[in-house]
Amino acid sequence: MTTPQKPAGAGSGSGSGEGPGAEETPAAGKTPAAPGGPARRGPAPATGIARFMGGQPTERSMDFAGSGKRLLGTLRPERALLVVALLLTLASVALSVIGPKILGHATDLIFSGVVGKRFDEGGTKAETIERIRASGDGKVADLLSSVDFTPGRGIDFDAVGQVLLWVLLIYVGASLFGFLQARIATVVVQRAVFRLREQVEEKLGRLPLSYFDRQQRGEVLSRATNDIDNIAQTFQQTLGQIVTSLLTIVGVLAVMFWISWLLALVALVTVPVSVIVATKIGKRAQPQFVAQWKTTGTLNAHIEEMYTGHALVKVFGRQKESAEIFRKENDDLYEAGFKAQFISGVIQPAMMFIGNLNYVLVAVVGGLRVASGALSIGDVQAFVQYSRQFSQPLTQVASMANMVQSGVASAERVFELLDAEEQSPDAKAAPVPERVRGEVAFEEVSFRYEADKPLIEDLSLTVRPGQTVAIVGPTGAGKTTLVNLLMRFYEVNGGRITLDGVDVAEMSREELRSHIGMVLQDTWLFGGTIAENIAYGAEGAPMEKIVEAAKATHVDRFVRTLPDGYDTVIDEEGSNVSVGEKQLITIARAFLAEPEILVLDEATSSVDTRTEVLIQHAMAKLRTGRTSFVIAHRLSTIRDADVILVMESGHIVEQGTHDSLLAAEGAYARLYAAQFAEAVVEN
Repeated sequence: MTTPQKPAGAGSGSGSGEGPGAEETPAAGKTPAAPGGPARRGPAPATGIARFMGGQPTERSMDFAGSGKRLLGTLRPERALLVVALLLTLASVALSVIGPKILGHATDLIFSGVVGKRFDEGGTKAETIERIRASGDGKVADLLSSVDFTPGRGIDFDAVGQVLLWVLLIYVGASLFGFLQARIATVVVQRAVFRLREQVEEKLGRLPLSYFDRQQRGEVLSRATNDIDNIAQTFQQTLGQIVTSLLTIVGVLAVMFWISWLLALVALVTVPVSVIVATKIGKRAQPQFVAQWKTTGTLNAHIEEMYTGHALVKVFGRQKESAEIFRKENDDLYEAGFKAQFISGVIQPAMMFIGNLNYVLVAVVGGLRVASGALSIGDVQAFVQYSRQFSQPLTQVASMANMVQSGVASAERVFELLDAEEQSPDAKAAPVPERVRGEVAFEEVSFRYEADKPLIEDLSLTVRPGQTVAIVGPTGAGKTTLVNLLMRFYEVNGGRITLDGVDVAEMSREELRSHIGMVLQDTWLFGGTIAENIAYGAEGAPMEKIVEAAKATHVDRFVRTLPDGYDTVIDEEGSNVSVGEKQLITIARAFLAEPEILVLDEATSSVDTRTEVLIQHAMAKLRTGRTSFVIAHRLSTIRDADVILVMESGHIVEQGTHDSLLAAEGAYARLYAAQFAEAVVEN
């Protein structure tokens, strides 16, 4: 049976101020050490509140070639469809390339008819040209020598019509093949992006809690949404078009050499210039695209941070500082985006200028070749079209460079997430007792977040089944860390923790956590009905069981007052129910899951006295017959605990019952006296 757990990154133990993000956990500014080792301090992204502390974002170079190759590798599972798309592209390009040549034949037929009509019948083409040359007009004779005309015969409209019909069919076929290719390319791209999203989702589930301690939530969300969307857009707009453009360049160049090798060489003169221009501009644009998407993630992280903490921002009057940070990040994004788009945008007009130069050169040289009789006017017309067809895909490929660079920049950010160090894999599952009794033992356990700063050293503790163990101590003493180690949110550095004699490190995390329920100070409710939130830890639970759990935990009393009862929809922030009501719902969730071990982490510290009494009654029912770990700052709430552990600096300095610890007049007595004195002062 699954117990309610907070999603990765939402914080598993922030209730007492000692979990992720507090002084004893790796907060922002800590980075992973060697695989399997503890976190170490190092540079980390810092925005929002963290920027007030002087944090600076890290910079990293862009591996364009490696990331681009890996990005293309995501298409490998669709090899069969890619081959079909390539064949369709070849067919479409072949028909598009042959079209101008056939259309040039129609021009030759029309021109031949116009020329033939100007001469009298009865003679041959050779005789007519000889008469013109004899009259001293040699240039005209040279021009007409390349024209296939018959003196006295006008335009053969039937032949022209047949040629135009063939051209129409060819272009319709090219368009049809192009449409099918685009359709298949869309399928390939969407499947690839679908798999990429799945990989990211699965990766987030395999990342350790320490990863989310170091990363801002908005930054992670930006990689999983904005960057993947940008990859999809890049693939969609460039994948088929680049292949089509490259094949068009090859096909057009082949036909150009077939028509006239001289004109083909003239057209090729501008290619090196185009390559140099595109390369130079592209190298300057790429760092700006990296900066653009990096800044996008930073800005999203700040927005998410300020939105979720907007009440805190207003309470402490930090609206101005927050707005200033937003303005700076927004300015940085504007500057990086403007530079990236402007620099890469220069490519297209530069390539168009070079293409126009190519057009002029071809037109001049082609005109001279027609005048000399070396080429027909139809061939030159076709060649002019080919020069446009040749320069256009070059311009398209160059203009798509900005999209490719942007997509590869996003891909590197996604791959960085996918390559992040994962939590250690589960060992081969050890045999678990058929009935878990709930005996927990810490045997000489050592743990540290930073290699040079020990937190827990040689801690030993045995909790018998059904016992309620309260853990108290100052902030940073290691209270929440203790239960995080039990849950295997972090792995111990030394010693071991056992459940009914089985080392928890030998159990799968899923199996281990299925026997543990948690109720935290930082309640987590998702967007759904109250009934769905209660049943989150017991999938498929019938409504009768849900209501039974709600009644046992005093949820039913306020749910009945709501217009829609258990079908009341709670928004993602849970703003339409009070803090105490949210806490009761989370307790009902744990009650319904029926775990053998219960962890209560400061579950009543943020509610009023009356609600606290209700929660205490609910938790008393919840703890019945279960091994319970209660982390508390309010010592009055743990008087009935079977064992109270007093922790300082990762060590258990005292343990015993409430009365025995007070009689000992040690650390617990001092804590109790300080809290009692504070209560007297407040009253």
